[in-house]
Amino acid sequence: MVFNSLTFIAFFLIVLALHSLPLSWRFKKFNLLFASYLFYAAWNPPFVILLWISTIVDWYAVQMLVKSEKPAARRAWMVLSVIVNLGMLAYFKYGGFLLENFAVLMDGAGIAYTPPDWNIVLPVGISFYTFATLSYTLDVYLRRAQPARSFLDYALFVTFFPHLVAGPIMRPTELVPQFAQARSTSGDQIRFGLALMTLGLFQKIVLADGFLAQPAETVFDAAAMPGALDAWIGTLAFSGQIFCDFAGYSTTAIGAAMCLGFAMPDNFRFPYAAVGFSDFWRRWHITLSSWLRDYLYIPLGGNRLGVARTYFALMTTMLLGGLWHGANWTFVVWGGLHGIYLAVERALRDRYRGYRPGPLALFLLGLLTYTLINITWVFFRAPSFSRAAEMLTGMFGGNNAAMPLLPMVDLVMVSLIVAAIVSTHWLMRDRTLESAVARIPGWCLAIAWGLMAFAIVIAQGAGSAFIYFQF
Repeated sequence: MVFNSLTFIAFFLIVLALHSLPLSWRFKKFNLLFASYLFYAAWNPPFVILLWISTIVDWYAVQMLVKSEKPAARRAWMVLSVIVNLGMLAYFKYGGFLLENFAVLMDGAGIAYTPPDWNIVLPVGISFYTFATLSYTLDVYLRRAQPARSFLDYALFVTFFPHLVAGPIMRPTELVPQFAQARSTSGDQIRFGLALMTLGLFQKIVLADGFLAQPAETVFDAAAMPGALDAWIGTLAFSGQIFCDFAGYSTTAIGAAMCLGFAMPDNFRFPYAAVGFSDFWRRWHITLSSWLRDYLYIPLGGNRLGVARTYFALMTTMLLGGLWHGANWTFVVWGGLHGIYLAVERALRDRYRGYRPGPLALFLLGLLTYTLINITWVFFRAPSFSRAAEMLTGMFGGNNAAMPLLPMVDLVMVSLIVAAIVSTHWLMRDRTLESAVARIPGWCLAIAWGLMAFAIVIAQGAGSAFIYFQF
């Protein structure tokens, strides 16, 4: 079930109505748990079994971990949980990728090897809920969190439908305590939650799918080589599409949770106004970047063990972060480029410590950051390295004989929409959505809400699944 569907709207209204009834808190949690399983089963019912396995294994592993007095026993239960979760992720997401690369290695060694067909369906959201469940086990093992007191609360933490398939990636300390005690929802929460859902669906259905997806597909998936203008406009279209698609999901998820009385953290904070790449990762997919920082970068040494170790931890984190996004070497290169950017930025900051850019320098650095980020998006979107090379060659003026791929209307439309997105990010760079909304008259908000809802209704039916569902 996807947020941008009439089925979800009917589903959510029923869940919200049942959650608003004067029933016991325990019954409401059972209702949310059942609804979450139904939400997930709408894609492929058998994959609910994977959720059950992950939930039950982690619950009992943590229970035994807490009871164990010997460090070796605690570690063994933690390792069991990690192996089960990462094992399922590796099998379903990376099995075919590993087989293909093993065949290439065998061929390079002169050994004829034909890998078996790998027709395994990737369970939706497995990368997201795996990281969520791992955070529970690791936080308890590291004594950064207490184990959940109720199996129902923990199961609901794992499967809570707003964040289940594409985040935000929740920590147990953020959500489990909210399930422990009865929560009520105010009228203001419901109104703001519905407004967030409308904004998120507008970003996805109208902007990402309605205006930006087709120009990006036309350029990236074409057989012909793109010229400079087509290559840049196609890349800019994808930069807007990926933001509106993923931020749209996160905004809808946060709004849905708010309507039910629960708070979830921001996952995006106007990232295209970032100045530098560490700033970008503080604004883009915030829950993933903080997860990678806490469970990978810092355990690898972080910045505590010298310069060389810092760069090693940084590059390793970003390479694995790229691989998390997809079983393809193009994603690894995408992560590697971000690792290089971050390493260069760190070196420059160490060299020019104390430098404070003025307004013009800040803008130019932000423009440079956005340009370099768009170069990485080429590898994220391109179906192959050869197509990525053609795109980059076109972007830097190498495909002189290329024929136009996009009509003038698409060139103008993408330019205006992306300019509006980036300008909005800069306008909101040091603000929050809540503070901005508080300054706008109610009648203006009502008109904006109505226009977005109208645009969603008009565009409904042309939408597709969220991009991050494949990860």
